[in-house]
Amino acid sequence: MKKHSFITWIVLPLMLPMSLAILASCREGGQNSIEVEEIEVLPDDIVELREDQIKLAGIEFGSIETRSLGSTLNVRGTVTTSPQGLATVCLPMGGFVTSTSLLEGSAVSKGQTLAIIENQDFIDIQKDYLEAVARLEFSEAEFRRHSELFKEEVYSQESLQQVTAEYKSLKTQVKALEQKLSLIGIRSSDLKEENIRGTLPVVAPISGYIQAVHINIGKYVAPSDVMFEIVSSDHLLLELTLFEQDVDKIAQGQNIRFFVNNETEEHLATIYQTGKSISADKTVKALARIQGHCSKVLPGMYVRAVIETSSDRKVTCLPSESIVSFDDKDYIFVFEQDKEEDGKPFTEYRMIEVRKGFTDNGYTEILLPDGFDHTKARAVTKGAYNLLSAKKNAGEMAC
Repeated sequence: MKKHSFITWIVLPLMLPMSLAILASCREGGQNSIEVEEIEVLPDDIVELREDQIKLAGIEFGSIETRSLGSTLNVRGTVTTSPQGLATVCLPMGGFVTSTSLLEGSAVSKGQTLAIIENQDFIDIQKDYLEAVARLEFSEAEFRRHSELFKEEVYSQESLQQVTAEYKSLKTQVKALEQKLSLIGIRSSDLKEENIRGTLPVVAPISGYIQAVHINIGKYVAPSDVMFEIVSSDHLLLELTLFEQDVDKIAQGQNIRFFVNNETEEHLATIYQTGKSISADKTVKALARIQGHCSKVLPGMYVRAVIETSSDRKVTCLPSESIVSFDDKDYIFVFEQDKEEDGKPFTEYRMIEVRKGFTDNGYTEILLPDGFDHTKARAVTKGAYNLLSAKKNAGEMAC
């Protein structure tokens, strides 16, 4: 053991100068050969992009807005029509159909001829009217003459009363026949002996399109038979079904956005009436007027509607696509600064943590950190998810 200890004490002094020499040589030889590269370390909430990366990401800016957002209610319903927008075409007097060329879906204008009807009774009414007018003219002359003679005490009062009664009876008969002519579409002022006719046109009472045709050439149409059904696309309504618990959220004048046939095209309507009783299935009907002319909206279609139940809250908000989620938190990106490195321009974007509120019509309410001045911020409204991807991956798009 002593020998080993002795050897150790002798070896170490010999090795120490050599080790020091080697270390000194390494320091002297490598003093100028080691280069220190500076690496920029970005803060955790900053993302950097070059100009070409910004274009690829589709970055667009916008301001953080203050606008009214209200809650909405999603409901289902059908398209119907108001009473003044639906016309059932009948004829007060029957007849045989001699002409028609309309089919379901045909567009018609008010006053347009829909069909031609023929009936012997049309001729009889016109004849009776013209004969009654002729007798009335004679009776009126007799009445005036007898009145003058009665004043001169030539005619008795009984004779005058008889002439007067006949005159009034004919006058009443003429008025009644005028009304009959009007009902079948004949103007009494235009009727003369030479233009008596046995056929009459059936005209459209409103403009719209033919929803149903119930006649054909040669068919006899009774006064109670429906010949055509016409629907006006300018008087369409929505009949919406509301659940009992949602009734108090609906009021006259509220705006509606609705869609038909799973289309993305948006149509507008306004509530004008709500039901006053609860049905057996615990629902209530609400009616809304469709705004404008919607050629694709037809009666009977099913619709899905979004009712704006309130719109008086002023909140800070951004388009919903501006807000991204990461690690169960929500963020927006805002412009930080433009800078240049090695002659290349870069743009920095800062992540701001926010809390989401209500979403309505493509916009989402955001609650910003204390002290953040949203009036001066330029928020990223498009491409926010690309910035988030660049931040998470720090690869293809990140610097």
